[in-house]
Amino acid sequence: MSKTQAFKLHPDDNVVVAGGVLEAAHAVEGSDVLPTTRIPGGHKMALKSITAGESILKFGQIIGQATCDISPGEHVHEHNLSMSDHGDDYAYSVDSHETKLVAEAQRETFQGYRRGDGKVGTRNYVGILTSVNCSATVASLIAREVEKRAVLEDFPNVDGIVALTHGVGCAVSTMNEGFRMLQRTIWGHARHPNFGAVMMVGLGCEANQIPLMIEHFGKPPEGSLHLETIQHNGGTRRTVDACLDRLHNEILPRANEACREPVPVSELRVALQCGGSDGLSGITANPALGLAVDQLIAQGGSAILAETPEVYGAEHLLTRRAASREVGEKLISLIRWWEDYVAKLDGDISNNPAPGNKLGGLTTILEKSLGAISKGGTTTLQSVVGYAEPVKGPGLHFMDSPGYDPMSITGEVASGANLICFTTGRGSVYGNKPCPSIKISSNSQMFQRMEDDMDLNAGTIADGSETHEEVAERILARMIEVAGGSPTKSEAQGFGDHEFVPWSISAIT
Repeated sequence: MSKTQAFKLHPDDNVVVAGGVLEAAHAVEGSDVLPTTRIPGGHKMALKSITAGESILKFGQIIGQATCDISPGEHVHEHNLSMSDHGDDYAYSVDSHETKLVAEAQRETFQGYRRGDGKVGTRNYVGILTSVNCSATVASLIAREVEKRAVLEDFPNVDGIVALTHGVGCAVSTMNEGFRMLQRTIWGHARHPNFGAVMMVGLGCEANQIPLMIEHFGKPPEGSLHLETIQHNGGTRRTVDACLDRLHNEILPRANEACREPVPVSELRVALQCGGSDGLSGITANPALGLAVDQLIAQGGSAILAETPEVYGAEHLLTRRAASREVGEKLISLIRWWEDYVAKLDGDISNNPAPGNKLGGLTTILEKSLGAISKGGTTTLQSVVGYAEPVKGPGLHFMDSPGYDPMSITGEVASGANLICFTTGRGSVYGNKPCPSIKISSNSQMFQRMEDDMDLNAGTIADGSETHEEVAERILARMIEVAGGSPTKSEAQGFGDHEFVPWSISAIT
């Protein structure tokens, strides 16, 4: 019988991670210790005797403490491992370094849409955006009527029409950060290069007035943004009819003029996300994606890491890579904000992992965070920005966001991401419009079970058939293909119309 692989991730670790199911008393490849019980794939096995209260190490870092004595070969999980204090040696910028860039003449290209403001899109959608929930039905009706009437058949260069609706926009103070976040999120999509044109629909009396956004952010180029209000048009039906007329006669013809052209891969800005993670995510898919991100950044591209609660306990590894002490301290200030925020709501920042994560082998947020940050590769952290704030310049950036995937990615797209790479171990069906979402599986079993939704399988690393470097090459190649128009699995099935979820921290009054 062939041995199942187990992974010891650092010489100091006192656990290994099962690459597949470890059967009791059966030999394990990568460990001399025999399991004393059946251990599921992605879960941890003790390598030596661990006393109650002793730290448990994975990735060479503390992931928690033993709640009882643990014998070699035992399954290590929530029944005998709990959250513990973690280090705060932030050592700002000690590991920052200058990235060695690939010569411009040797950089790869993709077929993208160069917009009038110089930004580059990977898709050419027309967006129907809403300023307030009161106009959500109208926006959805417009998109439905376009599909029903097969209007897009006359405009082959347009990828589709997307109605981005949400549940807020009124009964809030217009002077606080929550309101500014909403406006940044909407405007970041209104000016997103993956939209050839945008129509913004409001009710007319809401707190989130469309003219206020234009006054704050500046008037966009002529013909790129079109404004309608329901009250001005005289109700739902008249607004839908007026918008359909403008779409057919004015907006779609202009958007249809866009054509793809060769652009350097440095124009890619990739949102990095993981969801439904398992114990193999931090061993296969995440580090392989991190290697691909390093290669992209070496070619002048950029990437956005997010989900502040899901770097908790691993933030010290990012501060060491910060471009400056100021950048590192800004990340720590976000961690402190989140600790205070959840405490005020009778919560705990360490309430993660979710039930599905635990079934996949993750026990504490420390363990999850250590695996999650490996998506960001090894380059210097160039900046830390607020939710939906524009990201500027090449390299790795961090955007503040919750750990809820649709909410986090909504902010990353608003910040300028024109492509998404989403790793998953339990399985995710996340699509996005206007941004294509490449989903990467951490294990082969789930990839085979959900192959209609998975774009790439990194589980081959755990299987022993590929290296991290080989998978990274496939990921980067797929990024470039998708950016140039090749559909993701989600796009091929038409998914992604309902993933716009702005983060709201405003008090509703």
